Amino acid sequence: WFFHFILFFSPEINDGEGHPSSSHQTLKGTSKWATSLESLLEDPEGVKRFREFLKKEFSEENVLFWLACEEFKKTQGKKQMQEKAKEIYMTFLSSKASSQVNVEGQSRLSETILETPHPLMFQKLQDQIFNLMKYDSYSRFLKSDIFLNHKKSEEQEENSPEAQTAAKRASRIYNT
Repeated sequence: WFFHFILFFSPEINDGEGHPSSSHQTLKGTSKWATSLESLLEDPEGVKRFREFLKKEFSEENVLFWLACEEFKKTQGKKQMQEKAKEIYMTFLSSKASSQVNVEGQSRLSETILETPHPLMFQKLQDQIFNLMKYDSYSRFLKSDIFLNHKKSEEQEENSPEAQTAAKRASRIYNT
């Protein structure tokens, strides 16, 4: 289930007259990802590239756990929560987990807590993993070939004659 999870909504920012704000347009893709790990995780393409990077570092389970916890917080109904909590536990936290995350030993949950799940039951562990990514893998990601190549291809697209022509057309439309 956690592979179908996150749908992100990016509210469009307008300039007061219903036109998209230019500052919103400039901070997209790699520029936005470079502002913070939070911004990166809000962008499906950013998540995809970060996962690609973490897979190469053999730590993709960190972002998968974080995403699963985000999805878990939105789960409604005790039975569904129990099922998802158990799945998260078995996938990421159990000593037999297939994609075990590296959290401090005393923070591990016992299986008994799975009987009475609540939306924030994984919050401490999720915060640990977030901080691990933020202060460790995120900075390496920003220096990685995956990030830098994506950034370069974005810049090439922005500087292409087609993009400039489209931008001029758009500015004529908005400035009439």
